[in-house]
Amino acid sequence: MDTNEKDYSPKNLAKYIDHTLLKPDATVEQVQSICEEAKQYRFASVCVNPGYIKYVSEQLSGSIVAVCSVIGFPLGATLPGIKAKEANAVIALGATEVDMVIDIGAAKSGDWELVQSDIEAVTRTAKGGAIVKVIIETCLLTQEEKVRACLAAKDAGADFVKTSTGFSTGGATAEDVRLMRETIGPDMGVKASGGIRDYHSAVAMLKAGATRLGTSAGVRIVGGA
Repeated sequence: MDTNEKDYSPKNLAKYIDHTLLKPDATVEQVQSICEEAKQYRFASVCVNPGYIKYVSEQLSGSIVAVCSVIGFPLGATLPGIKAKEANAVIALGATEVDMVIDIGAAKSGDWELVQSDIEAVTRTAKGGAIVKVIIETCLLTQEEKVRACLAAKDAGADFVKTSTGFSTGGATAEDVRLMRETIGPDMGVKASGGIRDYHSAVAMLKAGATRLGTSAGVRIVGGA
């Protein structure tokens, strides 16, 4: 993937950033604040838990900023049918992007049929209504499992693969992003998420092949910090 011609100046990074607030104690005032920041800096999306999706959709109405929610978050251990219903519910409330967590236990058990069918439950539900990003939680997987998880997401019709929830034992690394990009090829997106807190780490992820960044430090990043 040729990145030599791309503009990685701080202000140009805004279009890659999912401005994220997924803490369980997030207040409505904090959510309102990140919506205002997203509109000001023209971030790609605001990503919040399902309970705030209706509010965020209202706050971002008429802007270019997408509305993103998380599914089966952060453990990925709910049933495929529940993930599908959760995706359907947030899309009905205005979400245009959903980030779902794979069944990590199934991946560690080598049950790749279940991993793929779990993803398909969401991609079928979201088809035509929302972009689907699949969180594989790289910090918990071996190299082979990362590859298999990415291929399962690709075969299930997902739009992106994503490194991490940010709530497990580790976040994104440039090495994992590079592996994911090499595995899925040029046509899907790769979202790096977890531990991206400054401009230089953001650029490293983009140069490794990421096309989206999940971070709560978007304002800091576009400021060049």
